[in-house]
Amino acid sequence: MTLNRKAIVLEARRWIGTPYVHQASAFHAGADCLGLLRGIWRSLYGDEPETAPAYSYDWSEPQGEERLWEAAIRHLVPKAVTQEDVGDVLLFRMRTGAVAKHLGIAATIGDNASFVHAYSKYGVVESPLSAPWQRRIVARFTFPEEFR
Repeated sequence: MTLNRKAIVLEARRWIGTPYVHQASAFHAGADCLGLLRGIWRSLYGDEPETAPAYSYDWSEPQGEERLWEAAIRHLVPKAVTQEDVGDVLLFRMRTGAVAKHLGIAATIGDNASFVHAYSKYGVVESPLSAPWQRRIVARFTFPEEFR
């Protein structure tokens, strides 16, 4: 399989309008940011590489564990934060000193950069990758060429 970045973006955009539902990953029924990524993975590869454990809204902040980042490293291909391309998986730290706990898919790059993500109260949306969002990016990944 050759990685098709445009197909990743098209699949992410198909999910736009899906309501935000914590821990869900059901097309047009409900998803959170991890659920969106899981749905895109299923579209690309079929089965998910591991079962997502139950997680709370604080995503392991009390323990200070980077569980989401560690899972991304297990299944995605890390790349330099500055090496941007459409279809990249973006990992965000929402507050300084907090664990990284938000994900999105780069939809466009350049001056009018945007990303698709599931955002509490809004559902799956495409948002401008504005300076405040860009400052929160702590890691960038690409999907693997083949299922591992």
